[in-house]
Amino acid sequence: MRQKLVAGNWKLNGSKATIEPLVSAILAGLKGLDNVAVAVCPPYVYIPMTQGLLSGDRIGLGSQDIADQETGAFTGEVSGTMLKEFGCSYAIVGHSERRAIYGEQDGDTARKFAAARKHGLKPILCVGETLEERESGVTEAVVARQLDAVIALEGVEALTDGVIAYEPVWAIGTGKTASPQQAQDVHAFIRGKLAALNESVAAKVQILYGGSVKGANAAELFAMPDIDGGLIGGASLDAQEFLAICKAGN
Repeated sequence: MRQKLVAGNWKLNGSKATIEPLVSAILAGLKGLDNVAVAVCPPYVYIPMTQGLLSGDRIGLGSQDIADQETGAFTGEVSGTMLKEFGCSYAIVGHSERRAIYGEQDGDTARKFAAARKHGLKPILCVGETLEERESGVTEAVVARQLDAVIALEGVEALTDGVIAYEPVWAIGTGKTASPQQAQDVHAFIRGKLAALNESVAAKVQILYGGSVKGANAAELFAMPDIDGGLIGGASLDAQEFLAICKAGN
């Protein structure tokens, strides 16, 4: 039985004034919720502050990206070694905003996945289609291509060291959500694709849904057989909303 994971992606949000009450409220609300794993991914500059606020290992700490380089003249990049020094255990790779806004390609994402694994970080590999791609009927082809880049570089077994997050781009920050069945269909496709290569990997890997998940729809989404939690954007900035999602995963 795969444990549910609820991971909050704060994106370009937060301040010294807002993060402390947010983390404190989440920690308080998680008491008794022992069957769900929880993580938060702050902006880089707030990772040390967030690390200091977290108590023990109850909430995992992650970054929103990771460099595929180790060290050197790469202005603006942050390496896996640096993230590990500040207690990170997760790194999001291939988020649709990195792909769409900053031009990240499948090969870039695969190298970042490899860098996270090398440093003992659990990569959260984001895959998903745009509205145009869904309407064109190529959702599965797009998701398969994104997965294949990682599998070609690292091998299918490497996916057990990470997490996959299916995020339909048309449902991120738009208020639109894929229906539970729409989400399940893609999750089942992903698991089936992996099972054709390695059944053990397919059975173990957590596949999260990311796309306007809220307290009101989380339970129905998480009830689907192949949905193992959520990668949460806007709702992760509201402690009570985030906790409602965590309770749905518990």
